[in-house]
Amino acid sequence: MTDLHGRTVLITGGNGGIGLGIARACARAGANLIVWGRNPDKNTEAQADLRALGVEAHALVVDAADENAVAAGFAESVELAGGRIDSVFANAGVGGDGSRFPDTTLDEWRRVLTTNLDGVFLLFRAAANHMIDNGEGGALVATSSTSAIHGAAGNEAYGTSKTALLGFCRALAVNLARHQIRVNALLPGWTITELAQFGYANDRFREATLRRTPVRRWADPDEMGAAGVFLADPTATYHTGDSIVVDGGYTIF
Repeated sequence: MTDLHGRTVLITGGNGGIGLGIARACARAGANLIVWGRNPDKNTEAQADLRALGVEAHALVVDAADENAVAAGFAESVELAGGRIDSVFANAGVGGDGSRFPDTTLDEWRRVLTTNLDGVFLLFRAAANHMIDNGEGGALVATSSTSAIHGAAGNEAYGTSKTALLGFCRALAVNLARHQIRVNALLPGWTITELAQFGYANDRFREATLRRTPVRRWADPDEMGAAGVFLADPTATYHTGDSIVVDGGYTIF
């Protein structure tokens, strides 16, 4: 069992879905949590949920796509953590609007990439500076998607953003290795979340995905937690530049 006692984990989009699933798992491993989200009510609920697991937890209202908000939010998070954040999960993300590709506007394209790609850049830049200054290393994890592997027809901006994250993580893994900072990506498969609720509610779409998933079901967000805890594990010092797929076998079937 990974021991994260005495460590602090920051997770964007941590007030629900996969982010909260990872946060719960890290809390059960003993970590203190700081979650970012844009919805104050969901933040309050997530904070109470995590504190009930016996750890210190804080929830901040931060727009992960806003440069000034990220800088201010990270500074506040460091203060709340007592000066050190050990692991950072860039999990906040948005999906496309469902428009046909020929009808997709440049504004819509940029809206998705601003949150899903630029937001990760802003967070990881702040986190890397913090970890380098502290001199104790750490872990950076980006939530990508199996859409980076199988192609997201009808959701091109989303799939492109998630594919780009893999290259970004690999480049950072090489760049930051000398600072003992590990950088990896997590690729969840079909998971029952608010972001994917419309797909799950569509009987035809859900059945099509189930036929291609060997375990014959969608994941619960908490099932991403074990992989998240592993990626935050400070003893996994030789594991960097990797992409971990947790998809029930979808991408190999």
